[in-house]
Amino acid sequence: MSKTFTPETIETKSEISKRLLDVKKRSAKTYTQIAEETGLTNVYVAQLLRRQAQLKPDTSSKLRAALPELTDSLLDEMTKPPMRSYRPDLIQEPTVYSMSAIDFYCSVDKVKGVDGKDRVVVTFDGKYLPHTEQKLEHMVSRLRLKEVNQS
Repeated sequence: MSKTFTPETIETKSEISKRLLDVKKRSAKTYTQIAEETGLTNVYVAQLLRRQAQLKPDTSSKLRAALPELTDSLLDEMTKPPMRSYRPDLIQEPTVYSMSAIDFYCSVDKVKGVDGKDRVVVTFDGKYLPHTEQKLEHMVSRLRLKEVNQS
């Protein structure tokens, strides 16, 4: 017997994110503290708790150790690929989905400036990937399709 899902039975991404952020808030830990305990970057921890990244099974136990209130159902949700969506109230960059973050790390740190005031340091550490010209003649699937049609 298959189960029918209605909008009322499916928990939305924002509801799951709210539950995850509530767990973080009750822990009284910062993203950096959770990152240190899990071996992740603080930005990646934030992405995980906002359902913008997929939790890998090997990291699940480390995250639960850092946030013991995480339930099995929340951890299960976090291991699913995130549903990406465009929200005009959050982002307006038209090329956001054509950018790549392969082998890319990001961290946010708070440091004291020379004047003693708090400052933010954002570090982007990524693999350099040169742009390639996408020529039809280099598209292997098209070449094979052409070969099949000619035979």
